[in-house]
Amino acid sequence: MASKVSDRFGIPALLVFLALGMLAGSEGLGGIYFDDPSLAQAIGVVALSLILFSGGLSTQWQSVRPIFTWGFILATLGVCVTALVVGLFSVMVFDFTIMEGLLLGAIVSSTDAAAVFSILRSKGISLRGQLKPLLEFESGSNDPMAVFLTIGMIQVLTQPESSLWDMVRLFALQMSIGLAAGYVMARVTLYLVNRLKLGYEGLYPVLTLSLALLTYGLSDKLGGNGFLAVYITGIIAGNSKFIHKRSLLQFHDGLAWLMQITMFLTLGLLVFPSHLLPVMGLSLLIAVCLILVARPAGVFLSLLPSPFSFREKAFISWVGLRGAVPIILATFPFLAGILQADLLFNVVFFVVLTSVLLQGTTIQYLARWLRVDAPLHQERVYPIEFNPDSGFKSELNELIIPAGSQVVGKKLFELKLPPECLIVLIVRGNEYVLPSGQTFLNDGDALLVLADRDVFGKVVAEVNTPRPA
Repeated sequence: MASKVSDRFGIPALLVFLALGMLAGSEGLGGIYFDDPSLAQAIGVVALSLILFSGGLSTQWQSVRPIFTWGFILATLGVCVTALVVGLFSVMVFDFTIMEGLLLGAIVSSTDAAAVFSILRSKGISLRGQLKPLLEFESGSNDPMAVFLTIGMIQVLTQPESSLWDMVRLFALQMSIGLAAGYVMARVTLYLVNRLKLGYEGLYPVLTLSLALLTYGLSDKLGGNGFLAVYITGIIAGNSKFIHKRSLLQFHDGLAWLMQITMFLTLGLLVFPSHLLPVMGLSLLIAVCLILVARPAGVFLSLLPSPFSFREKAFISWVGLRGAVPIILATFPFLAGILQADLLFNVVFFVVLTSVLLQGTTIQYLARWLRVDAPLHQERVYPIEFNPDSGFKSELNELIIPAGSQVVGKKLFELKLPPECLIVLIVRGNEYVLPSGQTFLNDGDALLVLADRDVFGKVVAEVNTPRPA
């Protein structure tokens, strides 16, 4: 039902669950009293860890590599610029000190690309060029940066003797330990998944779920950034071979959605709508500054020497939706005893609502207006699944026969294919064809090829060779 509402009105489905949480709260129809920021934060930390792990698993390094530098700059410098602009503006709007203003800026500095792509997907729209991998990579990697800035600002507020050098040292420590823990736990995860011969396939999701949470806990215990660690673990594991990969990716994707729903329901319960009304006007000014000034400033400054066009930078600026992460970070000041914690939480909550409602409902129109949209490519779903064990080198890959290929019109037995490969299935239009040596090949056919990487490269070369003139 939430998905149908999202498709109809063009807003993220998770906003519906946020509204349900508010309706179920003490000031809503449900009358459930929930005022426990500590529990809400604990739920949020677990949920965000699993969401980032899933995001890392689904990140294809091959598509990220060309934009890695710009994504990294956007997730670091861009986040800092956004936090700085919002922080300075909030000092003028509210009765905040400089550090309290910067804390607010840090809290709202991260973005939620998942919300963006759920909206575009519901409208049958994709994005041109490198926009999609850039936005996805930025979204996953700027959460750890926002967490660091938030914790750093809280440390400065609670420990006034802290210096800039302390912040730099904290940053270096958190990021280096987070990276190291993420790499080590990725190797541990791959080793255990591939080497442990669990008697029941359903235990593998339990294993990877436990390892993801262990990664966060280990990194955090050592003084590192746990969110960065789980994201790095997910990226390394997702771009490696392991058994039951497809089913595990599907499990963690579904789990990530469940975690997002849980977060939004919990945060909806935590907020008191009556507390939002007194800060609505000033919070709207903060939201406008974030959307129209701070985010564009961070994007254009970070991508100044990049090959992205003005239209692409403008679109990147507009799609910086704020999701559940800022609301989770807004619970941190409560536990640290910050005096303005209640005001900060209510302002952040209203800013997120404004961002989702304003930006979320206009993304598809802006993509078309700026001409950065592209038709959505639907991935084929095959009726078979291939789960090799750790010692099996062959992979199942899709290969589409291009128009003008030398193999068009030939029978399968006429192709000069290596004996180590096997054409498992042919997809022709909406039909599945079981291949035999007498099967003719047409342009546009999708071949499902079982072969190792080197052999598959030879098959690709054979199929992509044009027909002699």
